[in-house]
Amino acid sequence: MSRFFFDDRKQLVNDAVEGIVLSAPRGNLVRLDIDPAIRIIARADWDKSRVAVISGGGSGHEPAHAGFVGKGMLTAAVCGDLFASPSVDAVLNAIVAMTGDRGCLLVVKNYTGDRLNFGLAAEKAKRYGLKVEMVIVGDDIALPDNKQPRGIAGTVLVHKIAGYAAEQGKTLSEVRDLAQRACDSVYSLGVAMTTCSLPDGDGDDDEGRIKSGQVEVGLGIHGEPGASTAGTNNSREIIDMLVGPLKEKAGDAELAVLINNLGGVSALEMALLTKELAHSALAKNIRWLIGPAPLVSALDMKGFSLSVLKLNSTFEKALRADVETIGWQPPVAFGALRTARHSKIHDSVEYTPSENAQVKAVVGTAAQTLIDLESRLNALDAKVGDGDTGSTFAEGARDIAKLLKEGELPLNNSAQLLQLIGERLATVMGGSSGVLMSILFTAAGQALRDGKALPEALLAGLAQMKHYGGADLGDRTLIDALQPALEALRDKDLNAAAKAAKQGAEDTAKMHKAGAGRSSYVNKENLQGVTDPGAVAVAEVFAAVAKQ
Repeated sequence: MSRFFFDDRKQLVNDAVEGIVLSAPRGNLVRLDIDPAIRIIARADWDKSRVAVISGGGSGHEPAHAGFVGKGMLTAAVCGDLFASPSVDAVLNAIVAMTGDRGCLLVVKNYTGDRLNFGLAAEKAKRYGLKVEMVIVGDDIALPDNKQPRGIAGTVLVHKIAGYAAEQGKTLSEVRDLAQRACDSVYSLGVAMTTCSLPDGDGDDDEGRIKSGQVEVGLGIHGEPGASTAGTNNSREIIDMLVGPLKEKAGDAELAVLINNLGGVSALEMALLTKELAHSALAKNIRWLIGPAPLVSALDMKGFSLSVLKLNSTFEKALRADVETIGWQPPVAFGALRTARHSKIHDSVEYTPSENAQVKAVVGTAAQTLIDLESRLNALDAKVGDGDTGSTFAEGARDIAKLLKEGELPLNNSAQLLQLIGERLATVMGGSSGVLMSILFTAAGQALRDGKALPEALLAGLAQMKHYGGADLGDRTLIDALQPALEALRDKDLNAAAKAAKQGAEDTAKMHKAGAGRSSYVNKENLQGVTDPGAVAVAEVFAAVAKQ
C-alpha cells in the first residue's frame, strides 16, 4: 500500500511543479508553457545577458533542482519524472529558451540517463548556433574503485559556484572551468536506515535488506543498495564512519561541509548529527557549515549525507554570495559552541518559621484529613482515572504535616505560608495535580502579599489554576467543589463554604462528561454516579475545618 500523498500518479510531478512555482517567496519563478510533458522551471527575471546555468534530473530530490533556480544560482531546472532523467526534448527546449549569446553551462549528475539526455540535447542545441558546455558531478565516494561515481548532494555546491560565476558576468569557458574545479574538489558520502516510499506502493523499505538497528553506507539517492552495512544507529559512530573516508580525500584543506537530509530525518536528529560532526576528526578542517537541511533529498529516505568542498578564496566568495532561491542554505561560519554564563536561579520561598495556634489547627486538620482519605480517594479514582488521586494528595499532606510538626512553617505570615505550601506541593506531589495545586497556593500567596483578603486571594489562585490548567466549573474536577466553596467563604462564612463544597462534589456524580483530566477519556456510563475524587477531597477538607 502506498504511503504517499498524490491525486493522479501520471500528473504527480506536474502538480508538484505547479506548487513549487506558486510558493516561490519572491515570485521569481515561472514554468515554461511548452508542452505538458516538458517541465522547465526558470527565472522569471532572466534576460540572457549572462551565461545560463541549467541543471535538472529526476524529480523526488527536492529542493533539487528547482529549488536552486534564481538569481545567483541556476537559470533553469529541467524536471524529469520521479527518479527519471528528463527527456532530450525537455533539456533542448530549456537550453534554447534560456541561452543567449553568452552561452550555456549544463550541470549534470553522473547517472547514465542524465549524461546521455543532457549530452544529446547539448549537441542538438549547437545546431541552433548556441554555445553549450557541460560538467558532470561525480562526488559520491561510497565505491572508491568505481570509475563512474554518482552525483549526489555535492552537486548543489557546483550549482552555487557556477551560478556565482555566471552572475559575475564571466565567460562560458570561465564559468565551465570554475564549475569543473568545484567538481574535482567535492566529495560526498551518505548513510540511511531505510530507503524511500514510492507512490506506486512498492518502494517501502525492504525489511530483509536493512534490518532494525542497521544502516547502509553509500545508499543511492534512488534507493540503490549501499556499498556496505553497519550494525549500528549510534550517531557518533555513524559520523565517524563517514568522516574517515571524507577526511582521507580532503586531506588538510579548509572545508565547507554540507549536511544534507535525505528527506526522512527529523530536525532534532539532524541537529544532533551536526553536533557530532562538530566534535569529529573533521572539525579542525571545517570553515563553513551548510545545513543541516534537505538539499538533495530522496523523497522520505531516513538518511543523510555529508559533502565536503576543498576551499579556495573564489569558492568561499561564491558560497557566501547572496542568492534568490527557495532551497539554498547560506553557509554558517564554523566555530566553538557559543555560551553565555548565567547564574542559576534557586527558586525558593524565603520565610521565617513562626507560630499561630489558629492557623496551625487549620493546616493540621486539612493535612490529616487528606492523609485519612487516601484509600477512599484512590478507590474513587480507580473508577474514573488511574487510581492515584488519594496517594497524590496524601503525599503532599504528609510533607506539610511533617513541616508543621517540626515547627518549620511561617504560620503567622499567611502570604509566606501559602507560597511555601505551593513550593512544597510542586516538589512532593508529582504529576499535574502537584503543579495545579502549587499554582493555586503560589498565586494566592502573591495575591495576599499584594493586599487581598484571604478569600479573594484564594479565588485569585483558583483563577490562575483554571487559566493554566484549562479546566473550569462543570468539567467534573475539584474546581466544581472548590469554586463554590471559595465564593461562599468570600460572601458568607466557613460553614457556608463547607456546604457549598459538599454540594459541588455531589453534583459531579451527575455529570455525564468530564472536560479535563484522566476522566475526560472515560465514557459516561463509567462516570455515572461516581463523585470526582478531587472534589471529594476539597469537600472533606472544608467540612473538617468547619467543625473545629
